[in-house]
Amino acid sequence: MKQEKILIMGACGQIGVELTLALRQQYSNAQVIASDLRDEAHPLLEGSGPYYKLDATDIKAVAELVQKESITQIYLLAALLSATGEKMPMKAWEINMNSLLQVLELGVEQKLTKIYWPSSIAVFGTTTPKNDTPQKTIVEPTTVYGISKYAGELWCQYYHRRWGLDVRSLRYPGLISWKSAPGGGTTDYAVEIYHEALKHKAYTSFLSENTYLPMMYMDDAIRGTIELMEAPEDQIRSRMAYNLSAMSFSPKEIAAAIQKHIPDFSISYAPDFRQAIADSWPSSIDDSAARSDWHWKHEFDLDKMTADMLKNLEK
Repeated sequence: MKQEKILIMGACGQIGVELTLALRQQYSNAQVIASDLRDEAHPLLEGSGPYYKLDATDIKAVAELVQKESITQIYLLAALLSATGEKMPMKAWEINMNSLLQVLELGVEQKLTKIYWPSSIAVFGTTTPKNDTPQKTIVEPTTVYGISKYAGELWCQYYHRRWGLDVRSLRYPGLISWKSAPGGGTTDYAVEIYHEALKHKAYTSFLSENTYLPMMYMDDAIRGTIELMEAPEDQIRSRMAYNLSAMSFSPKEIAAAIQKHIPDFSISYAPDFRQAIADSWPSSIDDSAARSDWHWKHEFDLDKMTADMLKNLEK
């Protein structure tokens, strides 16, 4: 059997850093090639494996690297996220869509064994059911990020149906990590709040106190991603993106969880333009398809995540 060689594009982002390290533990350093437009992120600098500076929209450069390193799988994580995308909509569309289409074409041309491309709860909009949002439902995104992700899901499904390309995807909720910085998303408050609690014992949230959003600890997200990619192909029944969920909470509730460890922590609220984005998204997600098809199961709830975040950030 051919040995897998994995290319991660966008390896210095919030998901990319931890996914790169996890895949290198699972395979080997030499089998997992990291790349990003920016300089190598600090956690990847400690000799963990090969790194290339690469523009995900440069078709020629990506194709040359795939050939040079005999790549068999690509994890395409490069993207502009929701809040950043609203400031630069045309650039977000170009980066998010062009990078995907060229990788799908490469997948067919180079006969790649698998491609991973993340989607997001941003595909949902104000017309989507807000509670326990189903796998298949009304999808009318209101941000350029959400529009690009839904269009991308359709392209992934098309390439699977048309050419049999094994493309897999997850609709991530908000992701929370102590290892890497957030990347300009609407759920970034749930990372910032832990840093500010330890530094200043106070935080001003850019979302209102009772804004409920689906969230997930990064450990669960990384494990779920790898489990999806390693599941037998006949278990992957959706070639759009799977809903993925762990917990839903509000800024008020995450503050209360922090106060169990830091009693004098205080929170205030100053909603900005990101509030309208959050209001268009679901409050909770039904991920029963993922749990049934490839046996997804989360491990972290709000209290367990909060204890782990504070413990690791204090170090």
